[in-house]
Amino acid sequence: VQLVESGGGSVQAGGSLRLSCAASGYAVISGCMGWIRQPPGKEREEIASIDVDGRLTYADSVTGRFTISQDFAKNTLDLQMDSLKPSDTAIYYCAAGCYLNSPGYRSWGQGTQVTVSS
Repeated sequence: VQLVESGGGSVQAGGSLRLSCAASGYAVISGCMGWIRQPPGKEREEIASIDVDGRLTYADSVTGRFTISQDFAKNTLDLQMDSLKPSDTAIYYCAAGCYLNSPGYRSWGQGTQVTVSS
């Protein structure tokens, strides 16, 4: 499984970015994928996910501003980020493949940097 994130960059507060995670060796339609971010000096936080039944879950910190979606034709997992804040500055990772009896994901991308300036 290979996951490659793209779409990161620098933006001013209030702006938007769209991240995309291209998956190979994994069918996005399977679900069980998520976006996780790691702000500088802080722990990783899962901010959006899709489970095996297609249910979407968002962290409180991004609810109403971020939208996760699947593009089945391109086999990508996307994250639309609107109304960005400086606190959204982080490395954003795409992950896929759930373990049967424990949390976490089997496969991870390398991450893409998002920087939001005030």
